[in-house]
Amino acid sequence: MKGTLKFILLGVIAILALVAFSYYQRVFSSNVVVEDGDEVAFYIPTGSDYVAVGEKLLAEKRIKNAQAFHWVAEKMNYPNHVYPGRYLLNDGMSTRELVTLLRSGKQAPMRFTFNKFRTLEDFAVHTAENLEMTKTSLMQTLEDEEYLKTMGLTKEKILGILVPNTYELYWNVSPQAFVDRMYKEYRAFWDKNDRNKRRTKWGLTRMEVMTLASIVEEETNKTDEKATVAGVYLNRIRQGMPLQADPTVRFALQDFTIKRVLNSHLEIDSPYNTYKIRGLPPGPICTASIPSIDAVLNGERHEYVYFCVRTDGSGYHHFSKTLTEHLNYARQYHSMLDAKGIKK
Repeated sequence: MKGTLKFILLGVIAILALVAFSYYQRVFSSNVVVEDGDEVAFYIPTGSDYVAVGEKLLAEKRIKNAQAFHWVAEKMNYPNHVYPGRYLLNDGMSTRELVTLLRSGKQAPMRFTFNKFRTLEDFAVHTAENLEMTKTSLMQTLEDEEYLKTMGLTKEKILGILVPNTYELYWNVSPQAFVDRMYKEYRAFWDKNDRNKRRTKWGLTRMEVMTLASIVEEETNKTDEKATVAGVYLNRIRQGMPLQADPTVRFALQDFTIKRVLNSHLEIDSPYNTYKIRGLPPGPICTASIPSIDAVLNGERHEYVYFCVRTDGSGYHHFSKTLTEHLNYARQYHSMLDAKGIKK
Protein backbone atom coordinates (compact mmCIF):
# COMPACT_ATOMS: atom_id res chain seq x y z
CA MET A 1 0.00 0.00 0.00
CA LYS A 2 2.76 2.42 0.95
CA GLY A 3 4.59 1.63 -2.28
CA THR A 4 1.46 2.30 -4.32
CA LEU A 5 0.86 5.66 -2.61
CA LYS A 6 4.45 6.62 -3.16
CA PHE A 7 4.17 5.73 -6.83
CA ILE A 8 0.96 7.74 -7.19
CA LEU A 9 2.54 10.71 -5.38
CA LEU A 10 5.55 10.64 -7.68
CA GLY A 11 3.23 10.49 -10.64
CA VAL A 12 1.27 13.52 -9.45
CA ILE A 13 4.49 15.40 -8.84
CA ALA A 14 5.70 14.51 -12.31
CA ILE A 15 2.45 15.72 -13.86
CA LEU A 16 2.56 18.95 -11.87
CA ALA A 17 6.17 19.43 -12.92
CA LEU A 18 5.22 18.98 -16.56
CA VAL A 19 2.33 21.44 -16.19
CA ALA A 20 4.59 23.94 -14.43
CA PHE A 21 7.25 23.53 -17.09
CA SER A 22 4.67 23.99 -19.85
CA TYR A 23 3.34 27.10 -18.08
CA TYR A 24 6.87 28.45 -17.67
CA GLN A 25 7.64 27.80 -21.33
CA ARG A 26 4.54 29.66 -22.47
CA VAL A 27 4.94 32.60 -20.14
CA PHE A 28 8.61 33.16 -19.40
CA SER A 29 10.68 31.56 -22.15
CA SER A 30 12.08 33.60 -25.03
CA ASN A 31 9.53 34.12 -27.79
CA VAL A 32 10.46 37.34 -29.62
CA VAL A 33 12.85 37.19 -32.56
CA VAL A 34 14.85 40.16 -33.87
CA GLU A 35 17.26 38.88 -36.46
CA ASP A 36 18.45 42.26 -37.70
CA GLY A 37 19.65 43.74 -34.39
CA ASP A 38 18.93 43.95 -30.67
CA GLU A 39 15.56 45.66 -31.11
CA VAL A 40 13.01 46.45 -33.79
CA ALA A 41 10.02 48.77 -34.11
CA PHE A 42 6.65 47.04 -34.29
CA TYR A 43 3.73 49.13 -35.53
CA ILE A 44 0.11 48.57 -34.54
CA PRO A 45 -2.19 50.60 -36.83
CA THR A 46 -5.14 52.48 -35.36
CA GLY A 47 -8.25 50.28 -35.32
CA SER A 48 -6.32 47.00 -35.02
CA ASP A 49 -7.81 44.27 -32.84
CA TYR A 50 -6.11 41.47 -30.97
CA VAL A 51 -6.32 39.06 -33.90
CA ALA A 52 -4.76 41.60 -36.29
CA VAL A 53 -1.86 42.13 -33.88
CA GLY A 54 -1.22 38.38 -33.68
CA GLU A 55 -1.34 38.03 -37.46
CA LYS A 56 1.07 40.94 -37.88
CA LEU A 57 3.53 39.43 -35.39
CA LEU A 58 3.44 36.20 -37.38
CA ALA A 59 3.66 37.90 -40.77
CA GLU A 60 6.74 39.83 -39.66
CA LYS A 61 8.18 36.68 -38.04
CA ARG A 62 8.55 38.36 -34.65
CA ILE A 63 7.35 35.44 -32.50
CA LYS A 64 8.40 31.80 -32.46
CA ASN A 65 5.39 30.36 -30.61
CA ALA A 66 2.02 31.74 -31.71
CA GLN A 67 0.09 29.48 -29.35
CA ALA A 68 2.05 30.79 -26.39
CA PHE A 69 1.31 34.37 -27.42
CA HIS A 70 -2.43 33.73 -27.73
CA TRP A 71 -2.59 31.79 -24.47
CA VAL A 72 -0.77 34.48 -22.47
CA ALA A 73 -2.66 37.28 -24.23
CA GLU A 74 -5.99 35.73 -23.26
CA LYS A 75 -4.88 35.20 -19.65
CA MET A 76 -3.68 38.83 -19.41
CA ASN A 77 -6.88 40.18 -21.04
CA TYR A 78 -4.94 41.74 -23.90
CA PRO A 79 -7.89 41.44 -26.36
CA ASN A 80 -9.60 44.23 -24.37
CA HIS A 81 -6.48 46.37 -24.15
CA VAL A 82 -5.14 46.74 -27.68
CA TYR A 83 -3.52 50.15 -28.22
CA PRO A 84 -2.14 51.42 -31.54
CA GLY A 85 1.36 52.82 -31.82
CA ARG A 86 5.03 52.09 -32.29
CA TYR A 87 6.58 49.60 -29.86
CA LEU A 88 10.21 48.54 -29.55
CA LEU A 89 10.62 44.77 -29.31
CA ASN A 90 13.83 43.37 -27.91
CA ASP A 91 15.35 40.13 -29.13
CA GLY A 92 14.65 37.31 -26.68
CA MET A 93 11.70 38.95 -24.92
CA SER A 94 9.42 36.47 -23.19
CA THR A 95 5.78 36.16 -24.14
CA ARG A 96 4.79 37.79 -20.86
CA GLU A 97 7.13 40.73 -21.46
CA LEU A 98 5.75 41.13 -24.98
CA VAL A 99 2.10 41.13 -23.93
CA THR A 100 2.83 43.38 -20.94
CA LEU A 101 4.43 45.94 -23.26
CA LEU A 102 1.68 45.87 -25.86
CA ARG A 103 -1.20 46.04 -23.39
CA SER A 104 0.45 48.92 -21.49
CA GLY A 105 0.08 51.29 -24.45
CA LYS A 106 3.54 52.69 -23.65
CA GLN A 107 4.72 53.13 -27.19
CA ALA A 108 8.16 54.43 -28.13
CA PRO A 109 8.42 57.89 -29.69
CA MET A 110 10.20 58.23 -33.01
CA ARG A 111 12.45 60.83 -34.59
CA PHE A 112 10.71 62.75 -37.36
CA THR A 113 12.95 64.84 -39.60
CA PHE A 114 12.15 67.18 -42.48
CA ASN A 115 14.16 69.67 -44.49
CA LYS A 116 13.06 71.98 -47.30
CA PHE A 117 9.66 71.65 -48.93
CA ARG A 118 8.20 74.13 -51.39
CA THR A 119 4.55 73.18 -51.01
CA LEU A 120 2.25 71.98 -48.28
CA GLU A 121 1.33 69.00 -50.43
CA ASP A 122 4.96 67.84 -50.70
CA PHE A 123 5.34 68.24 -46.96
CA ALA A 124 2.15 66.23 -46.38
CA VAL A 125 3.45 63.43 -48.62
CA HIS A 126 6.71 63.26 -46.65
CA THR A 127 4.85 63.25 -43.34
CA ALA A 128 2.47 60.51 -44.45
CA GLU A 129 5.45 58.38 -45.48
CA ASN A 130 6.89 58.55 -41.96
CA LEU A 131 3.84 58.76 -39.68
CA GLU A 132 0.53 56.89 -39.60
CA MET A 133 -1.60 59.78 -40.85
CA THR A 134 -2.52 60.07 -44.52
CA LYS A 135 -1.60 62.89 -46.84
CA THR A 136 -5.29 63.72 -47.27
CA SER A 137 -6.03 63.93 -43.55
CA LEU A 138 -3.05 66.19 -42.94
CA MET A 139 -3.90 68.45 -45.87
CA GLN A 140 -7.45 68.82 -44.56
CA THR A 141 -6.02 70.07 -41.25
CA LEU A 142 -3.44 72.35 -42.88
CA GLU A 143 -6.15 73.94 -45.01
CA ASP A 144 -8.85 74.17 -42.33
CA GLU A 145 -9.34 77.94 -42.16
CA GLU A 146 -11.33 77.88 -38.91
CA TYR A 147 -8.68 75.79 -37.19
CA LEU A 148 -5.87 77.98 -38.54
CA LYS A 149 -7.62 81.08 -37.17
CA THR A 150 -7.19 79.71 -33.63
CA MET A 151 -3.43 80.14 -34.16
CA GLY A 152 -3.73 83.43 -36.00
CA LEU A 153 -2.66 81.79 -39.25
CA THR A 154 -3.89 81.46 -42.84
CA LYS A 155 -3.29 78.87 -45.55
CA GLU A 156 -0.65 81.18 -47.01
CA LYS A 157 1.25 81.42 -43.74
CA ILE A 158 1.00 77.88 -42.33
CA LEU A 159 4.19 76.85 -44.18
CA GLY A 160 6.02 79.36 -42.00
CA ILE A 161 5.52 77.49 -38.72
CA LEU A 162 7.30 74.43 -40.10
CA VAL A 163 10.90 74.83 -38.96
CA PRO A 164 13.11 72.12 -40.52
CA ASN A 165 14.60 70.02 -37.75
CA THR A 166 14.32 66.63 -36.03
CA TYR A 167 11.42 66.18 -33.63
CA GLU A 168 10.54 63.35 -31.28
CA LEU A 169 6.87 62.38 -31.45
CA TYR A 170 4.54 59.40 -31.59
CA TRP A 171 4.02 57.55 -34.86
CA ASN A 172 0.21 57.56 -34.59
CA VAL A 173 -0.12 61.25 -33.66
CA SER A 174 -3.29 62.76 -35.14
CA PRO A 175 -3.02 65.43 -37.85
CA GLN A 176 -4.30 68.20 -35.56
CA ALA A 177 -2.07 67.14 -32.67
CA PHE A 178 0.84 67.10 -35.11
CA VAL A 179 0.16 70.65 -36.34
CA ASP A 180 -0.36 71.78 -32.73
CA ARG A 181 3.06 70.35 -31.93
CA MET A 182 4.69 72.10 -34.88
CA TYR A 183 3.15 75.39 -33.78
CA LYS A 184 4.40 74.84 -30.22
CA GLU A 185 7.91 74.13 -31.55
CA TYR A 186 7.70 77.23 -33.74
CA ARG A 187 6.93 79.45 -30.74
CA ALA A 188 9.69 77.79 -28.70
CA PHE A 189 12.09 78.40 -31.58
CA TRP A 190 11.43 82.13 -31.42
CA ASP A 191 11.97 82.22 -27.67
CA LYS A 192 15.55 80.95 -28.10
CA ASN A 193 18.77 82.88 -28.83
CA ASP A 194 17.15 86.32 -28.59
CA ARG A 195 15.42 85.78 -31.94
CA ASN A 196 12.41 87.92 -31.00
CA LYS A 197 14.71 90.70 -29.86
CA ARG A 198 16.81 90.53 -33.03
CA ARG A 199 13.82 90.66 -35.38
CA THR A 200 12.51 93.87 -33.81
CA LYS A 201 15.58 95.79 -34.99
CA TRP A 202 14.40 95.18 -38.55
CA GLY A 203 10.78 96.01 -37.73
CA LEU A 204 9.59 92.61 -38.94
CA THR A 205 7.05 90.19 -37.50
CA ARG A 206 7.97 86.55 -36.97
CA MET A 207 6.07 85.49 -40.09
CA GLU A 208 7.69 88.24 -42.16
CA VAL A 209 11.09 86.92 -41.10
CA MET A 210 10.03 83.40 -42.06
CA THR A 211 8.80 84.66 -45.44
CA LEU A 212 12.01 86.55 -46.20
CA ALA A 213 14.07 83.60 -44.95
CA SER A 214 12.25 81.32 -47.38
CA ILE A 215 13.31 83.59 -50.25
CA VAL A 216 16.91 83.57 -49.01
CA GLU A 217 16.69 79.78 -48.75
CA GLU A 218 15.75 79.56 -52.42
CA GLU A 219 18.33 82.12 -53.56
CA THR A 220 21.49 80.50 -52.22
CA ASN A 221 22.83 77.25 -50.82
CA LYS A 222 25.90 79.00 -49.47
CA THR A 223 25.44 79.55 -45.75
CA ASP A 224 28.30 82.06 -45.59
CA GLU A 225 26.57 84.48 -47.99
CA LYS A 226 22.99 84.15 -46.78
CA ALA A 227 23.27 87.15 -44.46
CA THR A 228 24.55 89.20 -47.40
CA VAL A 229 21.62 88.14 -49.59
CA ALA A 230 19.24 88.91 -46.73
CA GLY A 231 20.85 92.34 -46.43
CA VAL A 232 20.06 93.06 -50.09
CA TYR A 233 16.37 92.33 -49.59
CA LEU A 234 16.26 94.27 -46.33
CA ASN A 235 17.76 97.25 -48.19
CA ARG A 236 15.11 96.96 -50.90
CA ILE A 237 12.34 96.84 -48.31
CA ARG A 238 13.71 99.94 -46.55
CA GLN A 239 14.04 101.82 -49.84
CA GLY A 240 10.56 100.83 -51.03
CA MET A 241 11.92 98.86 -53.97
CA PRO A 242 10.13 95.75 -55.21
CA LEU A 243 11.95 92.60 -54.09
CA GLN A 244 12.11 91.25 -57.66
CA ALA A 245 12.95 87.79 -56.34
CA ASP A 246 12.93 85.11 -59.05
CA PRO A 247 12.03 82.30 -56.58
CA THR A 248 8.72 84.02 -55.81
CA VAL A 249 7.84 83.97 -59.51
CA ARG A 250 8.54 80.25 -59.70
CA PHE A 251 6.31 79.80 -56.66
CA ALA A 252 3.56 81.88 -58.26
CA LEU A 253 3.76 79.71 -61.37
CA GLN A 254 4.16 76.54 -59.27
CA ASP A 255 6.90 75.53 -61.68
CA PHE A 256 10.13 74.85 -59.83
CA THR A 257 11.90 73.49 -62.90
CA ILE A 258 12.37 76.99 -64.34
CA LYS A 259 16.09 77.80 -64.51
CA ARG A 260 15.75 81.05 -66.41
CA VAL A 261 13.00 83.50 -65.46
CA LEU A 262 11.78 85.18 -68.63
CA ASN A 263 9.81 88.37 -69.18
CA SER A 264 6.77 86.24 -70.02
CA HIS A 265 6.98 84.67 -66.55
CA LEU A 266 6.93 88.11 -64.96
CA GLU A 267 3.49 88.85 -66.39
CA ILE A 268 1.67 86.48 -64.02
CA ASP A 269 -0.85 88.21 -61.78
CA SER A 270 -0.13 86.83 -58.33
CA PRO A 271 0.51 88.25 -54.87
CA TYR A 272 3.71 86.17 -55.01
CA ASN A 273 5.04 87.95 -58.10
CA THR A 274 7.45 90.34 -56.39
CA TYR A 275 8.20 92.00 -59.72
CA LYS A 276 4.66 93.39 -59.68
CA ILE A 277 3.97 93.83 -55.96
CA ARG A 278 6.01 95.73 -53.42
CA GLY A 279 7.01 94.25 -50.10
CA LEU A 280 6.85 90.64 -49.04
CA PRO A 281 4.50 88.05 -50.53
CA PRO A 282 1.57 86.74 -48.41
CA GLY A 283 3.64 83.94 -46.88
CA PRO A 284 6.72 81.75 -47.18
CA ILE A 285 7.57 80.05 -50.47
CA CYS A 286 9.26 77.09 -48.78
CA THR A 287 10.18 75.80 -45.34
CA ALA A 288 13.18 77.95 -44.50
CA SER A 289 16.17 76.35 -42.80
CA ILE A 290 17.43 77.64 -39.45
CA PRO A 291 20.59 79.11 -41.07
CA SER A 292 18.39 81.10 -43.48
CA ILE A 293 16.16 82.33 -40.66
CA ASP A 294 19.14 83.42 -38.60
CA ALA A 295 20.68 85.01 -41.70
CA VAL A 296 17.69 87.36 -41.90
CA LEU A 297 17.89 88.14 -38.20
CA ASN A 298 21.63 88.81 -38.62
CA GLY A 299 21.26 90.46 -42.01
CA GLU A 300 24.39 92.30 -43.11
CA ARG A 301 24.27 96.07 -43.12
CA HIS A 302 25.71 97.11 -46.47
CA GLU A 303 24.74 99.21 -49.48
CA TYR A 304 24.12 96.42 -51.98
CA VAL A 305 20.72 96.37 -53.66
CA TYR A 306 21.47 93.89 -56.46
CA PHE A 307 23.05 90.48 -56.80
CA CYS A 308 23.62 88.00 -59.61
CA VAL A 309 24.93 84.44 -59.80
CA ARG A 310 28.61 84.19 -60.65
CA THR A 311 29.57 82.45 -63.88
CA ASP A 312 32.41 80.43 -62.34
CA GLY A 313 30.12 77.61 -61.22
CA SER A 314 30.86 78.24 -57.54
CA GLY A 315 27.23 78.92 -56.64
CA TYR A 316 28.16 82.26 -55.10
CA HIS A 317 26.89 85.69 -56.20
CA HIS A 318 28.23 89.07 -57.29
CA PHE A 319 26.77 91.90 -55.18
CA SER A 320 26.33 95.40 -56.60
CA LYS A 321 25.45 98.86 -55.37
CA THR A 322 24.55 100.27 -58.79
CA LEU A 323 22.26 99.07 -61.56
CA THR A 324 25.00 99.58 -64.16
CA GLU A 325 27.35 97.21 -62.35
CA HIS A 326 24.56 94.70 -61.83
CA LEU A 327 23.53 94.72 -65.49
CA ASN A 328 27.12 93.98 -66.47
CA TYR A 329 27.12 90.88 -64.26
CA ALA A 330 23.65 89.94 -65.53
CA ARG A 331 24.86 90.04 -69.15
CA GLN A 332 27.72 87.70 -68.28
CA TYR A 333 25.30 85.33 -66.59
CA HIS A 334 22.82 85.33 -69.49
CA SER A 335 25.67 84.69 -71.93
CA MET A 336 26.65 81.66 -69.88
CA LEU A 337 23.06 80.37 -69.97
CA ASP A 338 22.98 80.88 -73.74
CA ALA A 339 26.24 78.97 -74.13
CA LYS A 340 24.76 76.08 -72.18
CA GLY A 341 21.56 76.14 -74.21
CA ILE A 342 19.39 76.98 -71.18
CA LYS A 343 16.38 78.78 -72.61
CA LYS A 344 13.94 78.40 -69.74
